[in-house]
Amino acid sequence: MTKVHPNVVAPANEMPRLANASVADQQQHEPEVLTVWRKSLLFNCNGFTVFDSKGNLVFRVDNYASEYRGEIVLMDSCGNSVLTIRRKKLSLSDQWLIYNGEESTRPLFSIKKHVTLRPTKTLLYMTPASSGNGSIYHVDGSYHHRNCAIYNPQGYAVAEIRQKEIKTGVSLGNDVFRLVVQSEFDKCLAMAVVIVLDQIFGSGPSLLRNWSF
Repeated sequence: MTKVHPNVVAPANEMPRLANASVADQQQHEPEVLTVWRKSLLFNCNGFTVFDSKGNLVFRVDNYASEYRGEIVLMDSCGNSVLTIRRKKLSLSDQWLIYNGEESTRPLFSIKKHVTLRPTKTLLYMTPASSGNGSIYHVDGSYHHRNCAIYNPQGYAVAEIRQKEIKTGVSLGNDVFRLVVQSEFDKCLAMAVVIVLDQIFGSGPSLLRNWSF
């Protein structure tokens, strides 16, 4: 049976090196490759399970299918709340707010679905909730095909969602995919964007089941 979590691709002594950089410097600037599984490890739960490149648990999302919830909590491997994601009520657009831990009054980021009548690859816009300088991140591509990226205000891709394939080149489907996060971007925030993408564009059950918007 194929493992959901990845194995280390190469030992440290086979790692490609940056010119004139130590291994420590290189590792500091390497992107982190996470495997995202659209499944909770708990019985009767919907959610996500996220592993690092060595198969260690990094993040969890566990929402009971029958539970009345108005939020999605991203937890670390020990079950501590890292970020809380809430859909904004009475909003004319599909807007989501990202809070630190279990905070409920001061959001860190706002994420909005991009709405247009013209064909476009842009899916979402994300802005710091307290920012007045207009710095905007955007997500382009196709979440349905697990082929999209988060771009910073300068237009550089800081995180990418990619299909995960086994060694034979066979895709594991949409429920298992890679999240590649550049070192300058917060992987917690990248995972929060994945969760919002899944709630808006995903085909699986909503993690806000029985929640009235």
